[in-house]
Amino acid sequence: MTFINPKTDYAFKKIFGSSESKDILISFLNAMIYDGNPTIEDLEIINPNLPPQVEGLKDSSLDVKAKLADGTLVIIEMQVLNVESFGQRILYNAAKTYASQLQKGQGYRMLKPVIALTITDFEMFKNSNNLISRFVYKEEVSNLPYPDNDLKLVFVELPKFTKTVDQLETLADKWLYFMKYAVTITEIPPVMDSVPEIHQAFDIADRVNLSPEEIANIERQEMFIYDQQGTIIKAVKDAVEEGRQEGRQEEKQAIARQLLDRLDDATIAQITGLSVQDVQNLRSQV
Repeated sequence: MTFINPKTDYAFKKIFGSSESKDILISFLNAMIYDGNPTIEDLEIINPNLPPQVEGLKDSSLDVKAKLADGTLVIIEMQVLNVESFGQRILYNAAKTYASQLQKGQGYRMLKPVIALTITDFEMFKNSNNLISRFVYKEEVSNLPYPDNDLKLVFVELPKFTKTVDQLETLADKWLYFMKYAVTITEIPPVMDSVPEIHQAFDIADRVNLSPEEIANIERQEMFIYDQQGTIIKAVKDAVEEGRQEGRQEEKQAIARQLLDRLDDATIAQITGLSVQDVQNLRSQV
């Protein structure tokens, strides 16, 4: 068995946002947002596009959007590349989803909470060890929660998930293992296969069940990601080479720090010209 990479845009939408994904998405959201508790019992998967409301602004395309039974809107995005202003884009999409609920003449009491769930294949918060981070509005000094705390941002940083299959315990563990490693395994681990929704997700991700057009779409997206990552690495190498020629040790260390969540110590050492011990020392300071 071979499985598509759930982190690509097309695959993520197919697994979590298609007409057959309702139970899968409920299980995934309960794991990521509610610590595995069966808080969400029902939801509706809806069109994820956010049409522009201000002339001159482009559309915002989310990966998956759902409406929970209590009216709460959940927008979900899988992000592989750490692009410029990504954090601002998350805030913009959450605020836009919140504001776009009201039709002409409706009062603010009609507004429902919005949860923005973002899964990243890079570290967003390098000074935190939290695998899952949840942000809400609070008073700056006393941490008093804002009374109408209708916007919640949840981030899942895949590089911080390091458990092996033998260490999987919680529902979140199993879903994160699926997200990070599905593309590399050839059979479903029994500890994960016992969860019906994860079994269903593997069925959708099985290449044998996909059309040639679907596989071609996924492969094009994977190639684009690899090309972008290659561009980043080349730019880093060029900067390092310049720094090496001029002997700028601090610049090499700064570049190495940016690569800690992407590459292993030996590769970083080879790219930057630092020793492996130097890289290990930098990693221990994070």
